[in-house]
Amino acid sequence: MDRTITKSGTYTPFLLHMVFARSPWRLALLPLVAFGFIAYGMKLIGRKGLKTYNQRLLLGGKPSLAALQPHIETFADKMIESNSYKRAIVQIAHDRAEGRRLVLATASYDLYVKSIAKRLGFDDVIGTVLEIDSDGNVLPKIIGENCYDEAKLGRIKTFLDGENLKREELHIRSYSDHISDVPMLEFADEAVATTPSAALRKTAKARGWTIVDWD
Repeated sequence: MDRTITKSGTYTPFLLHMVFARSPWRLALLPLVAFGFIAYGMKLIGRKGLKTYNQRLLLGGKPSLAALQPHIETFADKMIESNSYKRAIVQIAHDRAEGRRLVLATASYDLYVKSIAKRLGFDDVIGTVLEIDSDGNVLPKIIGENCYDEAKLGRIKTFLDGENLKREELHIRSYSDHISDVPMLEFADEAVATTPSAALRKTAKARGWTIVDWD
């Protein structure tokens, strides 16, 4: 989703949206975010750890989903209105008109991706999943793996199995902007590099994949 449908990433804007909407005082904690990136750069934590560290700082330890939901909906509206490629939205509508089942697979939190996906007409979402406790509180804890790279392909395969969809009976068209999604693109029948990074553009040219620029 990020930089494929949206023009820029959504994870940090989501956290900042929540800070301004719910607890502006947390802006004072922004300097501490740098320590997370330092730890990530030193490979002391991975993407999963970095995400949950920043989430704890800016979203809080366990906000209720009910309290977050109105702000999630506002954020989703904002992403569609000001941070989406119009050509991507047109392509989504075209794929739906072809009778395709639309699945949005992303490393972003499904906590807010579901609201964006609903507005775009997707049927299913495969995203990074946060734990929600029995009281409906959102915890800074990712269930399973960050939905990225090989882990994303693994989640897609699990989704297909769960839906009783046999790979050999499907025709899959996948879109991505980033080299990390090569496993997913290789798995597809049609791979489309969308406004790709330099590394993905090079790979797409070498493999004869379709390249489109939506900007």
